[in-house]
Amino acid sequence: MTLPNLPVLDLSRLDEGPDAAAGFRDDLRAATHDVGFFYLTGTGVTPELEARLHRAARDFFSLPEDDKLAIENVQSPHFRGYTRIGGERTQGRVDWREQIDIGPERAAIDDPEAPDWARLIGPNLWPAAQPELRDVVLEWHDHLTGVARKLLRAWALSLGAAETYFDDHFGDPSTLIKIVRYPGTTEPEPQQGVGAHKDSGVLTLLWVEPGKGGLQVERDGVWVDAPAIPGAFVVNIGELLEYATQGYLKATNHRVVSPRFPGDRISVPFFFNPALDRTLPLIELSDELAAQARGVTDDPSNPIHSLYGQNALKSRLRAHPDVAERWHADLLAGRPSA
Repeated sequence: MTLPNLPVLDLSRLDEGPDAAAGFRDDLRAATHDVGFFYLTGTGVTPELEARLHRAARDFFSLPEDDKLAIENVQSPHFRGYTRIGGERTQGRVDWREQIDIGPERAAIDDPEAPDWARLIGPNLWPAAQPELRDVVLEWHDHLTGVARKLLRAWALSLGAAETYFDDHFGDPSTLIKIVRYPGTTEPEPQQGVGAHKDSGVLTLLWVEPGKGGLQVERDGVWVDAPAIPGAFVVNIGELLEYATQGYLKATNHRVVSPRFPGDRISVPFFFNPALDRTLPLIELSDELAAQARGVTDDPSNPIHSLYGQNALKSRLRAHPDVAERWHADLLAGRPSA
């Protein structure tokens, strides 16, 4: 068996006594300081739940085009619903994928004085032709929320903060589930399934269809493959955690290369982030760790905001220009963000 290009961590070690838990926390800190990515096993997600999610994803993308377009995201000012192939962009270039975006189920805010990022709050668009999708997605969401909280508590301790650091400062978490299909391509050059980018929040747990590759992570200026490992999630940190540690932890560029036709690929990223109105206070690192902090990435084309709502809105406006133009033209015209 070929050794993976990313570290492999077992979450169940946190339940195997103080020494094992301390070892896990050390490995977690090292992985996200050095790479920003790792595989996570021992999450308690059952093969049965994985199979149900996989089946639901396949069933959704097999729906007639009219059923999918009935919930197209251009109908949602909150960037929810279905995105057709070519409907999302990364670094200004078209991503070759289709997907459905599902966030917290909340009422839209009808207040002209609300901050700009409040436009991300609102209801989901669910396919009437597939009512069972909602049930499995909500079960997936609840389980992965528990995994994310457990992981973040271990992270806090590994950095010398209180175990409840993230619980105390997250508020009601902003979550996002994207169910994605990357169709195969016959083009001679690799197609951009999703372009090189860093996630805008704190934590991403990625489930990938068994046996499928395509995800690549940048390590020391070189793209390395991160194929699916059975029973494991691919985990990465986002810009907000880099900010909170002043660069001790690293948000890393990653991308997806399209599969070759006639193959395709299903993946389901789960993003776990603070409430839109929350700012993570800087974590006070020990002198030893602080000396290894590299500072926050300085990219004028991609500023990292401390307020999560500003970071999230920045990401969505860029990724979905058709939704932005229809619903948020005033923001594109340069209205100052709240």
